[in-house]
Order: sequence, then structure tokens, then C-alpha cells
Amino acid sequence: MTMWDGVMPFYPQPRHAAGFSVPLLIVILVFLCLAVSFLLILPGIRGHSRWFWLVRVLLSLFIGAEIVAVHFSGDWFVGGVWTNTSYKAFSTARVQVHVGLHVGLVGVNITLRGTPVQQLNETIDYNERFTWRLDEDYTKEYVDALEKGLPDPVLYLAEKFTPSSPCGLYHQYHLAGHYAAATLWVAFCFWIIANALLSMPTPLYGGLALLTTSAFTLFAVFAFASVSSVPLCPFRLGSAAFTPRYGASFWVTLATGILSLLLGGAVVILHYTRPRVLRSVLGQSDKDCSSQAKGNSPLIFNNPQHEQFKAPDLNITTVL
Repeated sequence: MTMWDGVMPFYPQPRHAAGFSVPLLIVILVFLCLAVSFLLILPGIRGHSRWFWLVRVLLSLFIGAEIVAVHFSGDWFVGGVWTNTSYKAFSTARVQVHVGLHVGLVGVNITLRGTPVQQLNETIDYNERFTWRLDEDYTKEYVDALEKGLPDPVLYLAEKFTPSSPCGLYHQYHLAGHYAAATLWVAFCFWIIANALLSMPTPLYGGLALLTTSAFTLFAVFAFASVSSVPLCPFRLGSAAFTPRYGASFWVTLATGILSLLLGGAVVILHYTRPRVLRSVLGQSDKDCSSQAKGNSPLIFNNPQHEQFKAPDLNITTVL
């Protein structure tokens, strides 16, 4: 076994998780800390509004965490198959393995695990990531994989996503992932605005911000779903073939968009039909929202200093 840059040829860098990464773990921990912090102060809220606050905050944190977390997930488009296939180039040796494909917004993860793991006097357990961010070179990463001598199934799937591949998968998923990620960040910004507006006596605008969050979230889903309009190249490994399908990140994002749509629509409808119920759910008093309720009435300003400069009333009586 040859050396590669002074180290063994396989895994000169830390392994990447297929569908789970360190940034994803950080996002989950941050939002979990926020949820736990709120649960600690929940007993200090009196009355039935305590449960309204619980549902409101947990739903809001779920929407925000999901919008951010799916950026770092690799489960937007997934596929896998158990097969008996060739292991290395220029070799007739065949192995029984499970091959997995995990496509995210910024790249693709390919896994290869032997059944059993120990075959041909080697440990067959590979997990390789190839990225197509704006500052990354997918072709260079693929060439590096060739130089490292990765197994044939990994190189076969990675080659399908190269820019020069006749399949055209790189351009489809690169553009779809780019636009989906951009719109999701916009949705996250409107999620922050919605939370700020719902914490003030402006529930109507908070509901509209939630509807905008839903619109951008659903647009991200439809942007990524646009790749399904183009037929995929067949993925055939040895004696088996598989067809990728939409993964958990895709469906959870779709559900989050629908949830935001329902919540935003409920806030807007309640604002016009049951404003008192809406204020009770949001934990606002009638006094806080009195100014908004009179939003259509004219504003009257009274300057006390105006009185001293007011022209005196003159009553002139003429005696003839």
C-alpha cells in the first residue's frame, strides 16, 4: 500500500458524516439551548397563557431550527442499494457492499460499507464528500479521489456528478441547491422579523411576515424539486441498480413551509375576526393593542403651548 503525501492513501483528512455534520450539530444544540432556557422560565408565567407561550415558542424554534439545519443536511435526495460489485480498478475481486448516495444543497456524500465490513483483508467502510460550493472545485476533489485510489463504486457515483459528465447532474443540483439555499436564508430573515413583530402590538404584520417566510420556504422546495423534471442517468452498480428519491430534509422543509403558511394565515384571519382571541394567544393586553385597533382613526395632536399664543376673543360693544 503506497503513501499519499506522507500518510496512508485512505482518509488523509477527517471523515465526513453522510447526512450529519458538525455545523448541523451546532445548529441543533443552539436551538435546543434556547428551548431549554424557555422551559426553565415557563413556570414563572401565570395562568393559561403559560401553555399558549409554550406552543408558540416551541413552534417558532422548530421553524427557525429547521430552516437553518437543512442547509447542512445531506438528505435532500437519497438512494442506496445492496449489491455485489467490483472493488478496485484492474482487479477481478468482487465484494458484497451497501452503497449510499446522499445529495444536499452544497454537495454529495457517498458511502460504501461492506457486508461484512472485513473483506479482502481490508476494512470496507468509506464515507466521502464532494462539494460544489461557489468557492469549491468539484472536479479537483474528484481528481484527488482518483489519486487516493478510492473504490470503484465511490468513483462511479462521484463521476456522475462531475461538470463534464454527460448526465448533467452537476449543473442541475448545483443550481437547484444554490437557489434553494439562498431563498432559505431569506426565509430565515423573515422568520426573525415575524418573531419580533409578534412580540409587539402588531400581530397583523407578524402574520404577514410568517406568510412571507412560508412563501420563501416553499419556493426553496420547488427550486430543488425542479431537478426531477429532467430524467436522471441510471445508477447501476454490479448486478443491481437504484433510483434516488427525495429525502427527509426535503419533506421536512415542505412540512415547515406548510406549517408557516397555516400559522401566518391563522394570525391574519384572527386579527380580523377574533382580535381578542389573538391577543390572548399572543399574551397581549387590550391596552397594548388599543393603538393598533384605532389605526384607521385620525390622529389629533394637542399642543398646550398653542394656548398662550392663541388670539384673544374680542367682544366689542358700541354704545350709541
